[in-house]
Amino acid sequence: MTKNVLVVDDDPTQRRLIQAVLEREGFAVAQADGGQAAMHHLGSGAPVDVVLLDLVMPGYSGQETLADMRARGFPQPVIVVTATGGIDTVVKAMQAGACDFFVKPASPERIIVSIRNALSMGDMRVEVDRLKKQVGGRTTFDDLIGASVAIRVVKRLGERAAKASIPVMITGESGAGKELIARAVHGCSERAGRPFVAVNCGAIPVNLVESILFGHEKGSFTGAHEKHLGKFQEANGGTLFLDEVGELPLDMQVKLLRALQEGEIDPVGSKRPTKVDLRIVSATNRDLAADVAAGRFREDLYYRLNVYPIEAPALRERRDDIPALVEAFIRRFNLEEGKRVIAASAEALACLTTFEWPGNVRQLENAVYRAIVLADSPYLQPHDFPAISGVNAAPAMSGPQVDVNGPAEGAFEPPKDSPVRVLDARGHLRTLEDIERDLIQLAIEIYAGHMSEVARRLGIGRSTLYRKVREQGLEGAFSEAS
Repeated sequence: MTKNVLVVDDDPTQRRLIQAVLEREGFAVAQADGGQAAMHHLGSGAPVDVVLLDLVMPGYSGQETLADMRARGFPQPVIVVTATGGIDTVVKAMQAGACDFFVKPASPERIIVSIRNALSMGDMRVEVDRLKKQVGGRTTFDDLIGASVAIRVVKRLGERAAKASIPVMITGESGAGKELIARAVHGCSERAGRPFVAVNCGAIPVNLVESILFGHEKGSFTGAHEKHLGKFQEANGGTLFLDEVGELPLDMQVKLLRALQEGEIDPVGSKRPTKVDLRIVSATNRDLAADVAAGRFREDLYYRLNVYPIEAPALRERRDDIPALVEAFIRRFNLEEGKRVIAASAEALACLTTFEWPGNVRQLENAVYRAIVLADSPYLQPHDFPAISGVNAAPAMSGPQVDVNGPAEGAFEPPKDSPVRVLDARGHLRTLEDIERDLIQLAIEIYAGHMSEVARRLGIGRSTLYRKVREQGLEGAFSEAS
């Protein structure tokens, strides 16, 4: 998704110059002519990823604006800009929460580097907060990415379940995010901050299921050299998440049922039962009702676990959430791999949004991970997702080849019957809108649909170019050129 920069400066010329620089790099830019206008823009809920703030402005100064932003809880990274302020002014701004500064006039390269560094710092802060909440058992339903109808239903059901101690069963396809829902149920409950223990019942060797779940005493069997607390005791006071609970052997299902009914477990080799106080959240990608009918799962255990069902929707049922998920994965893998990918291009997002995703969110996560590792440009392109787009390498141009450093003399020649005409058939000037439409169409044809190059040659940002393509109804010309 395109990153949004808010430029705050009382000088309109300076704002326009900075906007031109940023839009050429693919950023979306909003302007504010002062501190109060900036606070109004932030308060409106408009997307802002970075704030470029002039320190010296009449009335409401940059220092006051920065202090007000932090006081009102706006977390966006702020880059301060100054033309006359001394080092003391800059130091005060940095102490107030600014992440960088530069002196006007600054080179386009300096501005872009500062913006990208600020974005990286913002991404790092978000990722650290996510990990802290996960480790501390305080993940909430606000951490479930997406705003589609399907995910809103999950959030609403989960928040209600979290307020009680009712057993929850999460169903859904593999990779749909069942464990994250379970963590959110725990994090929104009274047990938040206490242990959240996840166990994959399908990955436990059959002969170790009882020991791993309920624990064992030292010397209770060959190889039991010391006492082992099972998952039930590890989760005591918190939540035990039984993933793929349908894979449990029938004899273990009996013992699990007793533990749930009595609130106590019998560790292997123990002479007396042990009381436990925990909440059970289970998950499965199987049809347990069919397993019950076939005798593969105990009916009484099924009804004990399936008191409050929540279905995790498949990714193809919440396609509107894919751009937000991609943005979150890019942020995470940028930090893990030391990359500087800004976002996925519109073409790449179109491919990702229309794909069926049989592996759901997990498959999307892995696809973005691979793309981040292999990406050689600031924006992920369709060829970075070969299994999704069917494009195995950078797309070959069907028209003249583009040299991004500048074409050789005579490399491009507009068609003799150029569609860009200034005068109409009667010799009158055509409207600016009609000329602009023809010029964009011609540029798309000349540069064979290479939209980054088209935007650069037209002197506009990629987001602006895509908006104009939509407004002018030129999607067909782009598809034919590609």
